[in-house]
Amino acid sequence: MYRILAGQATPRSVASTARVQLHTSAVCLAQRKKVKESKSAVREERKRVKDAARLHAVLGIPRGGQDKWPQCDLAKAVITQDKLHSEDAHELLEFPEGAVNIPSTLNYGVSGDNKKMLFEVLPVLSAERGRVHFNADTVRETEEAMKHEVAKANMFAKLVSLRNANAKGIAYENRRRCIELFSTPETPNDTGLPEVQAAILTLKIRNLWAHLLKFRMDIDNRRALRRMVHQRAKVLKYLKQKDLDRYEAVLPRLGLEPGSVEGELVV
Repeated sequence: MYRILAGQATPRSVASTARVQLHTSAVCLAQRKKVKESKSAVREERKRVKDAARLHAVLGIPRGGQDKWPQCDLAKAVITQDKLHSEDAHELLEFPEGAVNIPSTLNYGVSGDNKKMLFEVLPVLSAERGRVHFNADTVRETEEAMKHEVAKANMFAKLVSLRNANAKGIAYENRRRCIELFSTPETPNDTGLPEVQAAILTLKIRNLWAHLLKFRMDIDNRRALRRMVHQRAKVLKYLKQKDLDRYEAVLPRLGLEPGSVEGELVV
């Protein structure tokens, strides 16, 4: 009924309790916690390696390297919501009857000759419409009409500002800028060039990646992202076979590394 423990006689129940405290709950819980932490560390490492490979293929970021996207030509040319709301640049067009504030970025592809026609030529023609013989009354009426046309031009400038555009309007403007930036002087606005196609695909991939960071369960767009990454790689591989110099020149302009195009792509 009694056992000798540390030189003293103790009941069997007391000895059993001491043995249980020494060998079961505390030790087992510590071992389980250690195994669980080890498995969690292994999972985190696998996830880190997989994410690094995915970033390498999708965004062109080298493993352990720095993202070259902010310094590339494509990132400087495209328009984002942050850029639209941060910049407040206007072009001031002076008339004797007033001034027209033209935003720096316009929607619907308005630029160049179209911009000049809408804001410089059209107000003057509208104010002088139907007036053949000029006298004192005609000059006064023309001045009043011109003031009205300047006010209309200011309202129209606010209407066609890119700040009021939706996502499709901004995407159209960015696509137009990609085509203009990566086309050659010999073939302007050539959408069939591999550089233009790669630039448009890179922009779409970046936008879709930002969307998937917010909505991780969007399986359809994840599949579309994988398809566009492989399509961009195919276009750039074709360019590499056709002209190696053009291939090596376009990668820094897109903010990509050769490893994000060549070899196995894990998306």
